[in-house]
Amino acid sequence: MASTRELTDAMVVDHRSPRPDAAVLRLDGVSKSYGRVTAVHDFDLTVRAGEILALVGPSGCGKSTTLRLVAGLERPDSGAIRIGDESVASDRDWLPAERRRVGLVFQDHALFPHLSVAANVAFGLDKWRARRRRERVNTVLEMVGLERLSTRYPHELSGGEQQRVALARALAPEPAVVLLDEPFSNLDRKLRSQVRADTMGVLRETGTTAILVTHDQEEALAVGDRVLVMRDGGTEQLDSPDRVFHTPVNRFVATFMGEADFLPARRSRQGLVCEVGPLSPAADVAAGDEVEVMVRPHDVVLTPDASGPGFITRAEFQGAFILYTTQLPSGRTVRSLQPHTVTLPIGTGVKVGMTTDHSPTLLVGHQTVPRHS
Repeated sequence: MASTRELTDAMVVDHRSPRPDAAVLRLDGVSKSYGRVTAVHDFDLTVRAGEILALVGPSGCGKSTTLRLVAGLERPDSGAIRIGDESVASDRDWLPAERRRVGLVFQDHALFPHLSVAANVAFGLDKWRARRRRERVNTVLEMVGLERLSTRYPHELSGGEQQRVALARALAPEPAVVLLDEPFSNLDRKLRSQVRADTMGVLRETGTTAILVTHDQEEALAVGDRVLVMRDGGTEQLDSPDRVFHTPVNRFVATFMGEADFLPARRSRQGLVCEVGPLSPAADVAAGDEVEVMVRPHDVVLTPDASGPGFITRAEFQGAFILYTTQLPSGRTVRSLQPHTVTLPIGTGVKVGMTTDHSPTLLVGHQTVPRHS
């Protein structure tokens, strides 16, 4: 990979580049249905310059449809889409995909097998002058570390190299936004991690605005400046990765973005108490509310104790960690993630507590209780 300075020096300056705080992409009230199935409903979204937005949700939530609407591969039934200062879709406007200044990276790479690496990258630059086209191809191949493979063909490349070619082709026309649809899902785990890191490095070094669609919650949390969680064609939560994980807005986000157990909480003289100990969250809880506390495995502390009220019922080895399931006196269970060096045989008695690193999330019904700022 080239250094940040080398990339900056080599890039062609685009005088249409937006201000750092400008909205590069905006969707207002966008809806799309296929027959009786509503894929996206009254959807709003603003993506800022240089931002990488991770879009995640269960199958059928509308995330890929949203990407296709932005790309111009689908036309919305209603609403408006703007890229930069230009309206690309509305009741009055419609720009086809090739005129939208959008780069696309697909799951299967979609490279032309009969074209060399350089020719694949140059494919979208047919209206550029020959010299500038050659310079741009060389520049983006250097960005992704493939300048030495420019004459090879896709079948001569590894899966990771093919993905880099796809990224280079998407970046070549200097798009306003790059859209990546499950780009790493076809790679094995180790290669996926490396290619993802390389891809995100290029996007950040070049200040590229991007939307990454993924079904992998960990990937969304790892790469996104913000994470958008979708369900049933709409937004459940749009926030920073740490807030989406630690402060989910509802039970769906809490369980979708990570393993979580829920324990009833009650009022006491000391405040709120649940089965594994006292709670001290800064939250508005009305008298009479049936409150639950969200308990994530990494927040649960286990202490071996033969007379402890809980006992281990399951141990799931995960390499560096072991996920223990503990049954509490009430019959409820909680999970605890422990280092692999902590060995607790099935049936071991334990005391169960919670870390005090942050205030736990409380829920009334399916909604999170707001915290005091």
